[in-house]
Amino acid sequence: MSYNDNFIKACRKEQVDTLPVWYMRQAGRYDPDYRKIKEKYTLLEICKQPELAAEVTMMPIKKLGVDAAILYSDIMNPVASLGVDFDIVKDIGPVIHTPIRTAQDVERLRPIDVDKDLSHIMETIRILDKALEVPLISFAGAPFTIASYLIEGKPSKSYIRTKQMMYSEPKVWFALMDKLGDMVITYLRAHIANGAKAVQVFDSWVGALSPADFDVYVRPTMMRIFQELADLKEPKIYFPGVSSGELLPYLTTIQADVIGLDWRVPISVGRARLENRYAVQGNLDPYILTAPMSVVEAQAKAIMDEGMKQPGFIFNLGHGLFPEASLEKLKELTTYVHTYSHSILSQRAEKSGV
Repeated sequence: MSYNDNFIKACRKEQVDTLPVWYMRQAGRYDPDYRKIKEKYTLLEICKQPELAAEVTMMPIKKLGVDAAILYSDIMNPVASLGVDFDIVKDIGPVIHTPIRTAQDVERLRPIDVDKDLSHIMETIRILDKALEVPLISFAGAPFTIASYLIEGKPSKSYIRTKQMMYSEPKVWFALMDKLGDMVITYLRAHIANGAKAVQVFDSWVGALSPADFDVYVRPTMMRIFQELADLKEPKIYFPGVSSGELLPYLTTIQADVIGLDWRVPISVGRARLENRYAVQGNLDPYILTAPMSVVEAQAKAIMDEGMKQPGFIFNLGHGLFPEASLEKLKELTTYVHTYSHSILSQRAEKSGV
């Protein structure tokens, strides 16, 4: 079987004959085989076993037929190297034992040491680089999203302590963003050096900010991250998470290749707000998978029809898969995306004589 590089081509806005598709959280609890593994091991324990982490990463490739793998990991993994003690608690998420609240707390954060603390993740990437016939996407959590966990101590809906630091202690805030920005840059460069074929920066909760606050408190760090990675040929994706549609016009100075859209923003609107500078990725509402397949396909078709109006579109969800999602529906959806998009794109190629 030849290597499938449709995902990479779409990231670069090159012509493809079939839309690439992958799903955020595609290695996860909707899969009964993965649930069996989780009965024995926690997420962090799986991550520390490269062969097992690689196996979980590859499950959706075999079962769904998607066009890219995403590394089985967690955005909190590199944070441990900074000296932060945390757990991933079931039904809660990351819980920080000693939250970051003061300048002294920020000063105590160590520089990331990939070789010493994260060699198991690099080994997982090397295993996958040899085994996969589709590109491997690796990822990091963006500084705002990581900071929100570090400051709040656990997931939050209001981000009150995070915003309090931003507004009341801006020097402390920017010192923390600098350290987390350094962490992301070093971590992702190591991923690519070990075989990752693309990287995605997840900023799951930055949509909690107003555009003006994003512009002041977050955008400079995001610009620096992507500028520091710009010499690497591998595609870079920025996903600004849910409820981030109003932030899109503020992303046009970021040196990413692809911007992920959530389901609240139509593809055409997202492209316009981004001044057509990037390939785009998205953006089916994951919970549409609770509907009959005819409804799922109708929604997917509408998104594809928008996405295929110009090169540079990757079919995905507008956020991650949820545990109750149907494995069978995901298989059907993947097949439908491939079949329908291939039909449309082939017809266009014939008409244009390509």
